[in-house]
Amino acid sequence: MEGTCERGKALIAMSGGVDSSVAAKRMVDQGYECVGCTMKLYDNEDVGISHAHTCCSLEDVEDARDVAYRLGMPYYVFQLKDGFREKVIQKFVQSYEAGITPNPCIDCNRYMKFEKLFERAAVLECQYIVTGHYARIEYDGSRYLLKKALDETKDQSYVLYSMTQEQLAHVKFPLGGLRKTQTRQIAERCGFINAHKPDSQDICFVQNGDYASAIERYTGRMAQPGNFVDSAGNVLGVHRGIIHYTIGQRRGLGISFPEPMYVCRICAKDNTVVLGKKEELYSRETDVGEFHWISGEAPQAQIRCKAKIRYRQPEQWAFAIPQADGVVHLLFDEPQRAITPGQAAVLYDGDVVLGGGVIASGTCREGCL
Repeated sequence: MEGTCERGKALIAMSGGVDSSVAAKRMVDQGYECVGCTMKLYDNEDVGISHAHTCCSLEDVEDARDVAYRLGMPYYVFQLKDGFREKVIQKFVQSYEAGITPNPCIDCNRYMKFEKLFERAAVLECQYIVTGHYARIEYDGSRYLLKKALDETKDQSYVLYSMTQEQLAHVKFPLGGLRKTQTRQIAERCGFINAHKPDSQDICFVQNGDYASAIERYTGRMAQPGNFVDSAGNVLGVHRGIIHYTIGQRRGLGISFPEPMYVCRICAKDNTVVLGKKEELYSRETDVGEFHWISGEAPQAQIRCKAKIRYRQPEQWAFAIPQADGVVHLLFDEPQRAITPGQAAVLYDGDVVLGGGVIASGTCREGCL
């Protein structure tokens, strides 16, 4: 998509929530020709849940439509269920079945918001994609930078690390310089129907955070029990199936010990869950695969930066050491708790996102995954 003028035509991704609605309002106020859209990603019966607590309910569509009408914008609903099923839901299921803990929100941003929506934008002759993410984009004269939001309590740059230079050139994040309280105040002044709508929580296609039940409903298969073992391979008890567990978990094990025990490794190959003491959860090193550098170029030598290994974790000082095969080896200053295969590791230089990838190793040892 090309377009170098200061103003142009923008496709606004509207979830029915307050953030995307205010993003649309700000773009209209800035003089862009705006078109609203909602991505219909799944039918509730596809994932076995009621219409409540999802981003694809009829109520959400009507809320988005109401805001678009108030702003005088054309509005469309795009049916993207097939792509979402393939790129997000199936990967989520397959990852858990392999003993890996995925982040489907990152995949949704990568494959749906910043791939499928770009295709639709081209058809509608829109030069820009707009979302309600709390992040910022700046141009430094030679390349585009993805930066953390002004409101660090709402910052979403972690889930956006896969964005390319081409995408950053044609994406707008109008809320990046606002605090969430300001966003709601704007919605109130505009009389938006969703001004006080609660923020969506957890994964949209999983009800009440029960990942294992969602997987069993989707596949029609019950998880197979196996053994809890210690690091020496001694059997400690029976687990309910590896999809019920993630690294660092203590509660819900269904087995008691004289001292607290945690999930330290998940071994899909032999259907075992390795339990250990708290200190066994800590590691200073991990490999990060599928790494994407936002600048488009990997550093030629190790760099000093900060890294996040989960969404809500504060960044931690580390050395990032690029490998010849594209993997990045992270060496943290301090041991990190529960480095979890499948989660994202994202690198920062101050408030600038350098890039990120998928954790391939951590507390899991060779022969386990």
